[in-house]
Amino acid sequence: MTDPSYDRAYFDNLYASDPDPWRFRSSDYERAKYAETISIISDRRYRNGLEVGCSIGILSTCLAPLCDSFLGLDISEHPLKEARANCAAIPATRFECMRVPDQWPAGQFDLIVLSEVLYFLPASEIDALAACVLKCLAPGGRVILVNWLGADELPQPGDLAAERFLSAAPLFIAAQRRHALYRIDLIENDQAR
Repeated sequence: MTDPSYDRAYFDNLYASDPDPWRFRSSDYERAKYAETISIISDRRYRNGLEVGCSIGILSTCLAPLCDSFLGLDISEHPLKEARANCAAIPATRFECMRVPDQWPAGQFDLIVLSEVLYFLPASEIDALAACVLKCLAPGGRVILVNWLGADELPQPGDLAAERFLSAAPLFIAAQRRHALYRIDLIENDQAR
């Protein structure tokens, strides 16, 4: 079970007091991280994209145009209202309130984005999330992990969370980039390797 300090009520309260608590719209850090994330995956088009922890949908506005169909998930309904508004002009884009890994969408995805969500989960839930991802990742599909490296007060640091996921989902590591404040890992379901 998720640390109760990071359950749905925590995020509901966070967004009720500040609709953009991490400054997704205005942060230079977020803009640079989004640009790098997109640069790593924009070499192809995706049939079905999934973003876990989409918040107010700022990264979603960059991801959804790369996908024929796009689904954004968040634990709280509060930010999803804004995510829907931000992506209203992008076809075949939808958003749902789900608490992963306990809840997981049906279907198969060829792009799964886990940006700054893993370190909110205890190790056992990262393992469960990896199992969900492996079950629904299409052949040739990609998973991109983005983790902040300063997560010392959360259930675990970003490096530890990323390494735990990579161990639990032994896919081909296609790219790894490390910056002072975050790391990006791109893994692929490349069955030919």
